[in-house]
Amino acid sequence: MKILRILSVRYLGEHRLCLEFNNGDAGEVDLSSELDGPIFRPLQDPEVFAAVRLVGGTVAWPNGADLAPEYLAKRLVEPQR
Repeated sequence: MKILRILSVRYLGEHRLCLEFNNGDAGEVDLSSELDGPIFRPLQDPEVFAAVRLVGGTVAWPNGADLAPEYLAKRLVEPQR
């Protein structure tokens, strides 16, 4: 079984990302309701959230926050292949 990885991330504004996965899935994810807890709270600021980048096959932020590709794949809105 292939390990799920994110191939590209694009910031769409506010707390939304466009993601492309190595299994061919792609789509948008809205994380506005998921940014709770000490590590994610700073990401509630859209300017901080916009600093998203790819690290090790998933999305991460400079403060050390990251999210598993499997979690993000389940949150895709209208996944496209």
